[in-house]
Amino acid sequence: MHITNLISQYFGKFAKKEFPSFFQKFINNTYAKIFKIDMSEFRNAKYYKSLTDLFTRELAIPREINEDENSFISPSDSFITQSGSLHKETLFQIKGMEYSVEDLLTYYCTDTFPMVKDGKYMNFYLAPSDYHRYHAPIDCEIKKLIHVPGKLYPVNLKYLNKELDLFVQNERVILECFSDNKIFYMVFVGALNVGQMVFDFEPSVETNTNAKDIKVIKYDDLKVKKGQTLGYFKMGSTVVMVWEKDSVELEELLNQKVKYGQKIGTLK
Repeated sequence: MHITNLISQYFGKFAKKEFPSFFQKFINNTYAKIFKIDMSEFRNAKYYKSLTDLFTRELAIPREINEDENSFISPSDSFITQSGSLHKETLFQIKGMEYSVEDLLTYYCTDTFPMVKDGKYMNFYLAPSDYHRYHAPIDCEIKKLIHVPGKLYPVNLKYLNKELDLFVQNERVILECFSDNKIFYMVFVGALNVGQMVFDFEPSVETNTNAKDIKVIKYDDLKVKKGQTLGYFKMGSTVVMVWEKDSVELEELLNQKVKYGQKIGTLK
């Protein structure tokens, strides 16, 4: 097991521990203050029983989302670190740091590689202060889930600029999705500290464990609605979305903050 996984496991044990209420309130309020978390859509920080409970908080006030049936919405509150067109099979984790979409999606997606070459992509970075749940970006059908064990390097801008193939090295969960018979992928990338990802529709997936083998789960009729909660990170991380060639027109959002529910693109 890599040192990043061990660190994350130990931090995860601390984060999920429920301390006496007076001390837990202090931890939560201090965390919210340090990271300048906007709690206006959530319960007061003092009411969460652990740091993990605070990290994975649900919205207390329902979020309005773009209802246009052909629009993709942001799956999470995040910062767009990179966005654009693939150059054949190449995309960027950050400007100047390219990697292969085939390495990202693994050989279990070999049949669909020709469809996403020269397609579009967008990277969503979730900071420690962000809302950590992720949602379906459009009405779609999930055909496949692929769990790839790996390291848990940080995914902040500093590491994106220095660690080659960061998203390929890190543990990740890949969802193969179809909307209007056009394919897109959602890749959930683990990160340092806790390093766990939860999927509401697939409780058998456990991340940041001692697993070494890739796990593939196929679905016959798993349909989700736009805005439906898919799961959550137990700490900040990254989502990479990759679309089939000529299937989407993306909004210009590079280096901008986006909110879950905000329009990020239009299905062609």
